[in-house]
Amino acid sequence: MRRILAAATAVVLVLAGSACSDDKKAVATAGTKVSVGVIPIIDVAPIYLGKQKGFFTKRGIDLALTPEQGGAPIVEGVLGGKYQFGFSNVTSLMAAQSGGAPLKAVASGVASNGRAGRDFSAIVVPDGSKIRSARDLAGRRIAVNTLKNLGDTTVRQSVRRAGGDAGNLQFQAMPFPEMPGALQAGKVDAAWVVEPALSAVLTQGGQILASNFVDTAPDLTVALYFTSQGTMAAKPELVTDFTEAIKESMRYAADHPEEVRDVVGTYTQINDTVRIAMILPSWPEDINRRSLERVAQLGQRDGIFTKPPTLDQLLP
Repeated sequence: MRRILAAATAVVLVLAGSACSDDKKAVATAGTKVSVGVIPIIDVAPIYLGKQKGFFTKRGIDLALTPEQGGAPIVEGVLGGKYQFGFSNVTSLMAAQSGGAPLKAVASGVASNGRAGRDFSAIVVPDGSKIRSARDLAGRRIAVNTLKNLGDTTVRQSVRRAGGDAGNLQFQAMPFPEMPGALQAGKVDAAWVVEPALSAVLTQGGQILASNFVDTAPDLTVALYFTSQGTMAAKPELVTDFTEAIKESMRYAADHPEEVRDVVGTYTQINDTVRIAMILPSWPEDINRRSLERVAQLGQRDGIFTKPPTLDQLLP
């Protein structure tokens, strides 16, 4: 009887241990849920590709991507705990940092390809417009995705370079996907667009006035992935895993342009003509600090920053 009881006990212990082991495996498989705020534009194609290819899941990250209109609400989301990480243009991050927000960049997000007239960002006008140069934008209605941000600064710089009055521009905020229709309907005179909205405008007969990123700084670092300093302190391993995953994702995107074109269609509404025509940005791993110093100088000139941003505190 004792032998029978001992054997039964051993079986129970083995089964219990197996169940615990299975539970641990299930947890490991499920991964840590991580929410990331993004903008539905070509810039974030790498993180969507990385999710598809399993670059995040193999590091134990269960990734959820939430689209926002611009960088400013994503910054607010990260600071408020809605997102663990975010994607934002550098002006939004500098403005938040200069105001005392505890943010830290973890990786480069996207960069200009440096080709005037063939960059993924441009100032555009509709077919038939009498505006021929960026200098003619003075007093005109110009669409940007958010006010007092990267669009303002870079558009003003294109106007300055063309010899126009950069202090007399009328900016109007609207989401990028709405800009092609707004141009066609005459609701605005010009727009700052990035892909895929840029190709949507061009396929409707629109024209490029200037490549505002190229006019601002060579090989401009346009956006960064970032987190809060609280997350960095509390979950350093998660930050490391996320950073490694996004860097792998950007390398993959840079090497697989056709897959980039395909994945953009999974989170934006584009037709095949736009998908094929899209101008791709660059996705370098390194952050171009000199270009960010230039953006900081221009942002101060335009009154976007309350005080000079401290790049050493923002950048990794």
